[in-house]
Amino acid sequence: MMAARSTRRPETSGGPVTPGQTAPGHVPVLLDEVVDALSPRDGGIYVDGTLGGGGYARAILDAADCTVLGIDRDPDAIARNKPLVEIYGARLVLVPGRFGDMERLVRELGIDAVDGVTLDLGVSSPQLDVAERGFSFAKDGPLDMRMERAGESAADLVNAADEQELAALIRELGEERHARRIARAIVEARRQEPIRTTGRLADIVRGAVPKSRDTKVDPATRTFQAIRIHINDELGELERGLSGAERILRPGGRLAVVSFHSLEDRPVKAFLRTRAGADSRGSRHLPDAPDRRLPAWRLVSRRAIRPGDAETSANPRARSARLRVGERTDGPAWGDGQSGDAR
Repeated sequence: MMAARSTRRPETSGGPVTPGQTAPGHVPVLLDEVVDALSPRDGGIYVDGTLGGGGYARAILDAADCTVLGIDRDPDAIARNKPLVEIYGARLVLVPGRFGDMERLVRELGIDAVDGVTLDLGVSSPQLDVAERGFSFAKDGPLDMRMERAGESAADLVNAADEQELAALIRELGEERHARRIARAIVEARRQEPIRTTGRLADIVRGAVPKSRDTKVDPATRTFQAIRIHINDELGELERGLSGAERILRPGGRLAVVSFHSLEDRPVKAFLRTRAGADSRGSRHLPDAPDRRLPAWRLVSRRAIRPGDAETSANPRARSARLRVGERTDGPAWGDGQSGDAR
């Protein structure tokens, strides 16, 4: 899963931990704020839709005598968290799959409703830190980027897509203003030989982007972000996940979503505000719904919650993090019994 990051939580490669501990190097972003938002209670059932290194799941399990369903599409993340099952027993259920399918996955476990859902969007640090996964331009490895290790890889994309398609996705998903120059450089480079490694792609991008005074951000950052989001359909997954959370959360249940850049945060904000009735103008992210009047959500905070100075000083990757929280009302889910489905 999911998962930033260039701006993402540092995570551990696994290993047994005891209740209350965070494994060495594992610093989940906005951890206290997420747990406060969910307010775990004894007997409750919570979904960690982006299990990753297990930091949020552990904190929720330590906060109350509850159950956590840990979903992750990355088989490595599921394997990494198996030692936690030995600690927490049946209170932690590992669920291989995509959080966009959480409604189906939860119901297949015989559960009709849950008390909380948390999502930590983007790529996780274990994925970034292992060169063989091909997510990072900082580590040379195979150009892969597949969270599930299946389907189209980043190498398949950059060696087959035409220049116009590459430019469009780099511009839209990477918000890269030099997208056309980068796409042209990629196409020219692959004519000589296929692009197979992260190092070669990063060098191609760096050579195509004009020099900038901002030396803190690698010129390859936005292009790698765009390709990763496309390969894993991350924005489509987010849309499906938000709607799934709406359908499985019981009234009073909370949704807590941590995002790391505007492409992730904007649809979360639009989803909650529109379905809470807080945006009378509607949203371009959702279809028109003039007959929908019962809010499905209550905004717990109208503004995104940001990390404090102490957290960003200790963990620079937290600087761009934003947490949005919504509470489910007793109104029907917008996709159930009303016109259309806002997915």
